[in-house]
Amino acid sequence: MYRPSVRGAAVVAGLAALATLTACGAAPDETTGAAGKAKAKAATATSVEDFGGMDELVAAAEKEGRLNVIALPPDWANYGELIKRFQEKYKIKINSENPDASSADEIAAVKSRKGQKRAPDVLDLGIAFARSGAEEGLFAPYRVQAWDSIPDSQKDADARWYNDYGGYVSIGCDAGRIKKCPETFADLLKPEYKGKVALNGNPTKSGSAFGGVYAAALASKGSFGDIQPGIDFFGKLKKSGNFIPVESTPATVEKGETPISIDWDYLNAGYADQFKDKGVDWKVSIPGDGVYAQYYSQAVNKEAPNPAAARLWMEFLYSDEGQNLWLKGYARPVLLPAMTDAGTADKEFVAKLPKVEGEPSFPSSEELDKAKETLAEKWDKALS
Repeated sequence: MYRPSVRGAAVVAGLAALATLTACGAAPDETTGAAGKAKAKAATATSVEDFGGMDELVAAAEKEGRLNVIALPPDWANYGELIKRFQEKYKIKINSENPDASSADEIAAVKSRKGQKRAPDVLDLGIAFARSGAEEGLFAPYRVQAWDSIPDSQKDADARWYNDYGGYVSIGCDAGRIKKCPETFADLLKPEYKGKVALNGNPTKSGSAFGGVYAAALASKGSFGDIQPGIDFFGKLKKSGNFIPVESTPATVEKGETPISIDWDYLNAGYADQFKDKGVDWKVSIPGDGVYAQYYSQAVNKEAPNPAAARLWMEFLYSDEGQNLWLKGYARPVLLPAMTDAGTADKEFVAKLPKVEGEPSFPSSEELDKAKETLAEKWDKALS
């Protein structure tokens, strides 16, 4: 995922930390007896009915008493409040590790910590990583109670992953440091933005940066099936001196180190609120020449050490309460259309969403796979 707010703050450091932790990790957890049977039952549950109902799921999850999450910055899509509310609502302690990790780091943690108590229970991934992780057999199928309200195009038919919240690629700009803020990708090539344009991470590892390159491709006569023009755009931006190899984070935004940041609209909108009292006049625009929307996806680790808590977390996220908390963080929850029809979406939060024209369209799984492969092959060379 790359959260900017970060999601990915230090990919290299994150991977190094994961490698170190794995090397020194505890032995695989072997649970036997009644506890082992309960865990096995939870690990194979594909819906709340398999527990006997919501009360039984809550009881099983609270008995585990713990939930391991990874790559969830508190200032990313309001995850800080989501985590706080879950812990208040249930007798479960959330262990939030490496909040600035990327989607690639999440997948690495699932693989390297298999059988360990420290393994992540749940994952929030960029869509390309969710698809590839499912294909590798890393995720457990689980249908939340709101399953039928999630559009078919936003979920895996086998329930190994489903989209959670999304947004549009946007351009954030420090109006106190930039005389005239850019509003399109074409604007970013102007000489007055030399040394000022940043992405939230590396697009080969970061979902948000991946989206930024995709949007640039659409703005440069590319398509969902051809991300190369987006890579070429950033190559040109780097050659002009406008693009800087600094990952945009809340800290770099506040300090003025990344005065122009290509990132999700919910993150840029959040910065506008977060730093207003600190004198930062952060403006947000969705570039009309490269309109690209993307959802992130939730998944349950097939080898989750706390399988009941993992499933309860999913139920919480896809409840009206969880979806509205994402909405409060300027993210567009996947159930927003259904909640709007039902009258359960918070109208105040809906009104604050960044404005965008038209309906979003999304690349197919084949197009995403191709884009991911092209980036892996061409990105570093283009930016060298």
